[in-house]
Amino acid sequence: MKIETLTAIDDDWLAMRLALWPEAEPGQHLDEMASFIADADRYVQYIARDAQGRGIGFAEASIRGDYVNGTESSPVGYLEGLYVRPDARRQGAAKALVQAVADWAAAHGCRELASDTDLDNVVSQAVHDRLGFAETERAVFFSRRIGAD
Repeated sequence: MKIETLTAIDDDWLAMRLALWPEAEPGQHLDEMASFIADADRYVQYIARDAQGRGIGFAEASIRGDYVNGTESSPVGYLEGLYVRPDARRQGAAKALVQAVADWAAAHGCRELASDTDLDNVVSQAVHDRLGFAETERAVFFSRRIGAD
């Protein structure tokens, strides 16, 4: 397995993003991917490739200077997305991708790496736990419309 920094849009990266976030249209993904690549001081993307060069996983991260729930420092490295193809799981790709993100964040002056997942995504919670993350809080957010429609 090889971990590479993505500096251009890659078909494997797009395919795995579509698998992780299927609610977004391909065009939305492409726009977001292009904006991440264009702002390399704030964002990084890594891809894990197998021996044949196929993408088997990816990680996206950012540097966040605003308050990040559960952290004590700023700026904070933030794991924005992590995905490993089902047929490639439990082979160390997620661990290697997160280590690449942690190294990048540390090189950018961060002392903490944060992440999040949905309350009902117990698989992701277990993966975070295995990757060394500690749960810091749980939350349910609310919104209410006010004013005239």
